[in-house]
Amino acid sequence: MDVREGDVELSVPDARDGASEGAGDGVFYNPTQELNRDVTVATLRAYREREPRLTSYLDAMAASGVRGVRAAAEGLDVTCVDVDADAVELARENLARNDLDGDVVERDVNALLHESVFDVVDLDPFGTPIPFVDAAFANTRNLVCVTATDTAPLCGAHQRSGIRKYATLPQNTDYHPEMGLRVLLSALVRTAARYDKAAVPILSHVTRHYARVYLELDARATQADALIDQLGYVHHCEDCLHRTHEFGLIAHPPETCAACGGDRLLTAGPLYLGPICEPDFVRAVREHVTEEMGEAARARRMLDTVAGELDTPTHYDQHRLCKQWSRSAPAMDDFLADLRDAGFEATPAHYSGTSFKTDATVEEIRDATVDAE
Repeated sequence: MDVREGDVELSVPDARDGASEGAGDGVFYNPTQELNRDVTVATLRAYREREPRLTSYLDAMAASGVRGVRAAAEGLDVTCVDVDADAVELARENLARNDLDGDVVERDVNALLHESVFDVVDLDPFGTPIPFVDAAFANTRNLVCVTATDTAPLCGAHQRSGIRKYATLPQNTDYHPEMGLRVLLSALVRTAARYDKAAVPILSHVTRHYARVYLELDARATQADALIDQLGYVHHCEDCLHRTHEFGLIAHPPETCAACGGDRLLTAGPLYLGPICEPDFVRAVREHVTEEMGEAARARRMLDTVAGELDTPTHYDQHRLCKQWSRSAPAMDDFLADLRDAGFEATPAHYSGTSFKTDATVEEIRDATVDAE
């Protein structure tokens, strides 16, 4: 079937054949990732203002070629690579259909990366990106873009799988989207550091069933060390939902909760506990979201929220807290206003409509919002 994304038209597999979901063999096109791709285009536009010499872009899992075609439409020197011959043919056809130049290669992306260097490498596999990140960090000049769709291992729902893939202990908490994002960032930061590179998150988001991160590379080993210093552990109480965090590669979990005295504590890590984005860059990306994008409105809302988020390592779920306290949840704007009136910082979080960030503890959140009723 034919689809239009942004300024390009593409031929993609019919969604009715099941391939569009990315399951099984064959070329696939996932329409639910259009927001991801719209934000990618806006990010490339914003990043070229920061680094005007940016020219080459690798679509590392081409499939239908939609990412590569859209990047080529932005004037980038695009290479699409895939191990599937049908995918290679379709990507080549989609470039030609839009009168765009680009190389299309039938090859394993890791092998290609060990022979070639690109300014931007975009990894969008089905499932975990981990098998591809070593080659990407070793052979990219400026920007590595990564999507991970294996959210169950990342957030701790499939804990053993998460440990195997990401060399981190994830825990399934009420802030599981952020848990998954920080597990992913931890693995990526540590992988880049092996090549004496700092992989600095300049934009990250979790949307629906995937996490998406954009990492600017810095070839100074001292900067890689500085990012390693942003790794640490979160300690979470299952009884009262109180949580604390500590920086460092050695965990010192408390025996009991400092808030309620309970002993049902979970420790997760090493997680990346630093900033998940550069707010000014995110605002610049937002300015490059344009009306021809099918998900423009959603992209702007999401980017506005990400740019304004308080920089803390975990978020709270308002409904989960209110259920814990046996009370109904008020309007989120009123809830956050009560926290700010009590002297705390509080912002919405992009992970869901009921998530927020604050520097208040669980007890302080309860007292501030209950007293305001």
